[in-house]
Amino acid sequence: MPAAPILSAMLTAPVYEVALETPLQAAPILSAALGHRVWLKREDLQPVHSFKLRGAYVKMARLSPEARARGVVAASAGNHAQGVALAASRLGCQAVIVMPVTTPVLKVEAVRRLGAEVRLHGDTFDEAAALARTLAEGGLTPVPPYDDPDVIAGQGTVGLELLRQRPGGLDAVFVPVGGGGLIAGVATCLKQLAPQVKVIGVEPADSDCLARALEAGRPVSLDHPGLFADGVAVRQVGALPFTLCRDTVDEVVRVGTDEICAAIKDVFCENRSLLEPSGALAVAGLRTWAAGRRNLDLAAILSGANLDFDRLRFVAERAGTGDSVEAVLAVTIPERPGSFLAFCELIGQRPITEFNYRRSDPEAAHVFVGVKAGGRAEARELVDRLRGAGLGALDLTDDELAKTHLRHMTWGRAPDPGREHLFRFEFPERPGALLKFLRRMAPGWDITLFHYRNHGADVGRVLAGLLVPPEDEADLLDALADLGYPWVDETASPAYRALLL
Repeated sequence: MPAAPILSAMLTAPVYEVALETPLQAAPILSAALGHRVWLKREDLQPVHSFKLRGAYVKMARLSPEARARGVVAASAGNHAQGVALAASRLGCQAVIVMPVTTPVLKVEAVRRLGAEVRLHGDTFDEAAALARTLAEGGLTPVPPYDDPDVIAGQGTVGLELLRQRPGGLDAVFVPVGGGGLIAGVATCLKQLAPQVKVIGVEPADSDCLARALEAGRPVSLDHPGLFADGVAVRQVGALPFTLCRDTVDEVVRVGTDEICAAIKDVFCENRSLLEPSGALAVAGLRTWAAGRRNLDLAAILSGANLDFDRLRFVAERAGTGDSVEAVLAVTIPERPGSFLAFCELIGQRPITEFNYRRSDPEAAHVFVGVKAGGRAEARELVDRLRGAGLGALDLTDDELAKTHLRHMTWGRAPDPGREHLFRFEFPERPGALLKFLRRMAPGWDITLFHYRNHGADVGRVLAGLLVPPEDEADLLDALADLGYPWVDETASPAYRALLL
């Protein structure tokens, strides 16, 4: 679809019948830290604390009276659901929202309070979407979350506001990317009306469907999109958003979980707002892209603030600041008088965030330590300093196994080194998930390690060790495939070999 009709639909979109023109606020703390003029587009201030209301309302307002009278249906686990529910209440039509049974109660109740009927179905979004399609075939009108011209036009009104609010111009706008509706609308707007402004998408490194699509020249499907930034956890970018983005998006930046958590902290320090992970995604990308550049006008779209309170603990653990990181190290020190003191003197005056010590044999001890460092370069320098003093130092700063599980465990050694398999799983956060796992394990397979820690997310992160007879290796892989829980084999992990093997 050409960009001109989308822009025309954008210019006449009736979004302000329900949505706010959100402010574009200066961010003086970020500006001083980065050497740029940074602006924050506050979509977290919408009535449903997300930009999704814009597109949902435009789509529903432009339906025929007959289509609205039949009622609407949408599949969503979060922000789109609330946008559709509020739009339906304003337009006086019935709305049915299909949500996975794993959806947190907080989000389910928020949709119900807005007057929509909620149907809980399936463990995943795909299963919920299948029921929504069936309901649409039965007569309800579907409201897509992103792959629709009216939805894209509604989201694109964010771009029109940016141009009105910053008439002096912007050098670049950073946009979070899930299915692509927001970036397709904003990019279409800016490239038609202010083509000199760079449009830069931001995606989690483990949920980068637009970046991969642009690299491949076509939409591609991700096997297991990461779920930390659940608002953008989409397997495949929409077909229409991809067509528009291919000609209008200048660049896509990938960021990690720690960078997203740091961005949540950045925004909190700036204006005391608590964003959800996807809501802070654009700030994380702006920080990454801005490094090495100076004196530009940069805007980041804060896309949502529907944060589950239970997730704050995890965010706080993983958020340094943009200028510091927690260096996570596994260090082997000799078991002799004075070695502990010598090790601490090498760490110096840096703040220690965590310290776990375990004597592993008469000659050596393992130390798991977290240290505040002024960026990754300083963390690497610390590792080199420890190694230069003759200590075995392993840098685990970017190791998910170590930061999600090992730091919180009581260490021990493998009962049969060489035969134990170690797996990281994502269990659905619902009753029966563990029983399903245990019942799928054969009677002769031993569980040698199990660690679970709630992170306030829709999935539970589990570490499990298994001892399986050699002749059952193929059966184990079949069992894992049949189980259907995403997993990663960590048997060769350096952190595992240093601390648990």
